[in-house]
Amino acid sequence: MRVLAAMSGGVDSAVAAARAVDAGHDVTGVHLALARNPQTYRTGARGCCTLEDSRDARRAADVIGIPFYVWDMADRFHADVVDDFVAEYAAGRTPNPCLRCNEKIKFAAVLDRAVALGFDAVVTGHHARLGPDGLLRRSVDVAKDQSYVLAVLTREQLDRSIFPLGDSTKAQVRAEAARRGLAVADKPDSHDICFIADGDTRGFLAQRLGEQPGAVVDATTGAVVGSHSGAYAYTVGQRRGLHLDRPAPDGRPRYVLSITPKTNTVTVGPAEALEVSRVRGERPVWTGGPRPDGPVECEVQLRAHGDVVPATVVIDGDALHAELRRPVRGVAAGQAIVAYRPDPAGDVVLGSATITA
Repeated sequence: MRVLAAMSGGVDSAVAAARAVDAGHDVTGVHLALARNPQTYRTGARGCCTLEDSRDARRAADVIGIPFYVWDMADRFHADVVDDFVAEYAAGRTPNPCLRCNEKIKFAAVLDRAVALGFDAVVTGHHARLGPDGLLRRSVDVAKDQSYVLAVLTREQLDRSIFPLGDSTKAQVRAEAARRGLAVADKPDSHDICFIADGDTRGFLAQRLGEQPGAVVDATTGAVVGSHSGAYAYTVGQRRGLHLDRPAPDGRPRYVLSITPKTNTVTVGPAEALEVSRVRGERPVWTGGPRPDGPVECEVQLRAHGDVVPATVVIDGDALHAELRRPVRGVAAGQAIVAYRPDPAGDVVLGSATITA
């Protein structure tokens, strides 16, 4: 099979490409140039899409012995990921840019171009499993599992995807990279958001959206208890950095409960007010079997590193509704709700949707 290996410059994608060669595939490596100005993206241990990463990917391809190319997708990345990130915050939501990058870039733009060029599939270093049944499952390394950010993929995209690392822990991947002579064996994992060079999300958004002063309101009393320079700088569940003018009457901490762009208001309140038992999502994707026509008992995950919660999920047209068996705090619109079916061979991803309420 002729496959394209997406090589980010990290250890995972390098070992994934090497394993694809071992499996007998005809492999070509490609690095995605996603930055219009690579110097503005994170470097070193925090890297993801830099010139340094491109060079690391090329060296890995040389060691593995496969052809290597760089594809410029900076404009597409800026429109589908960076601009989307800013627009979501402006609308009072909390986006997951890695999830959007997988959806719009790595498994849409890249896969579409790969198929057009005659490739059969795309290989990536994501820690997730695709079994013989074609179902997406969690990685054996639960701490590194990335099935949550892959749950947006359609059945057609999964059918053309290969995840060679799902049966290995990260420690095993690093050890294998060292045995293969790959210089990235000890390269630190990338962290945070690759296109925010200094890690200052609030400052990044302020540069693009400008100052938008507004009120911080207490949900219990209705009183204005502070001010802000932009509601986009807050997210549901946030406790630190609120800079409130007056303490709560009971002296307890207050958290961000909601953001209302229309009135430019940030509402704060006690921790228990964050609890939700019902979640609604839009644009559901269902790959764990036929789209259900009734309630599904499953488990749901509501953020990238969140706990799973038993729930009943119903899909109604373009909406997904979940009744949670126990309340969960800090659920933010813009994140994904991912439904899993517990399975001895690894939890199966049933489907996902983008949280709206």
